[in-house]
Amino acid sequence: MSEAKGHGGARPADTTPADTTAADTAAADATAVDRPPADEQARVEAAAAKTGGRRAKGPVPLPGGLARVGESRHIGLVAALVLLALIGLVTKPDNFATSDNLVSILSLAATIGVITVGMTFVIIGGGIDLSVGAVMALASVWATTLATQSYGPGVMALCAILVGTGAGLVNGLLISYGRMVPFIATLAMLVAARGLAQRMSDRRTQLVRPENDAIEALSTTRVLGLPLVVFIFAAVAAAGWVLLNRTTFGRRTFAVGGNPEAARLAGIDVKRHTLLLYALSGLCCGIAAIIIMARTTTGSSTHGDLYELDAIAAVIIGGTLLTGGRGTLVGSILGLFVFTVITNLFILNGLDTSDQLIAKGAIIVAAVLLQRRGLEART
Repeated sequence: MSEAKGHGGARPADTTPADTTAADTAAADATAVDRPPADEQARVEAAAAKTGGRRAKGPVPLPGGLARVGESRHIGLVAALVLLALIGLVTKPDNFATSDNLVSILSLAATIGVITVGMTFVIIGGGIDLSVGAVMALASVWATTLATQSYGPGVMALCAILVGTGAGLVNGLLISYGRMVPFIATLAMLVAARGLAQRMSDRRTQLVRPENDAIEALSTTRVLGLPLVVFIFAAVAAAGWVLLNRTTFGRRTFAVGGNPEAARLAGIDVKRHTLLLYALSGLCCGIAAIIIMARTTTGSSTHGDLYELDAIAAVIIGGTLLTGGRGTLVGSILGLFVFTVITNLFILNGLDTSDQLIAKGAIIVAAVLLQRRGLEART
């Protein structure tokens, strides 16, 4: 009896091996939440890239048929472009199928297209940027002030890029670290940037001075029959495709847009990545400002009016989800050309601008409804 008591006193209930193991396991589980395995970040990024950033509870690969949805949408957009071309050939055969009109389409697409590249990254990452048109206008005005132009075309181009990137960084800081809703933060930037552009230019159009004709040369100089601004757009689009599909930055963009909390637990710095996404969008606005200065030889606070709507519309009909986590840059570019050709057809046929806006609005609504129907069919 005394041995039993002594044995019981030597091994109290709170120090039994079974209880100690359970406590250690609980502590390890709690630690695991804060410190993910070393390979967890790479696993989440790879899963996001494999599924196209599909928003889901877990990184479950898409079935073979659903994995080709993006390619199917691309085929549909190509078919829409062919249909629009046929309409142009029927309605305006003497004007539509000309080299000058083709150059006009590509030049118009170049300006909005560069902005669309940045917008694609932002929306895939789960955000939105309403300030792109105003930021482009501000960059063009700042780059064409007399003080800036006195340093030559190189400094003018650098100024436009720095102003655009700086505005994007402000958006990113407000959204990622200030915890503001992207819609509100970028809407505030839209108003502020447009107002600052009007204040700097005194509501006047600023002309690019003759000694800085290197800016204008980007639009007038042709290589293989196309202006240099078209090649600038192609270079930005190609670089964007590589960044989105072949780098860690792109995989993290899909992961952050698909499930920010899972990305954070996997070790991705979601705030910093969001900041970089908006800085990238601002950089694209700066490049677009250079293109618009080359095409119009001016800097104006009225540049880029409603460009944000055109860019968002191109991204949406290209297949990118407004909720983030899935999309393709190729789809966005095809969507851009659909809208550009529609605009060109309206101009050639002398249709009113208001009708053009109504048509674009109807296309956006149809694209969103098709997205919702597709998502419901998969669930």
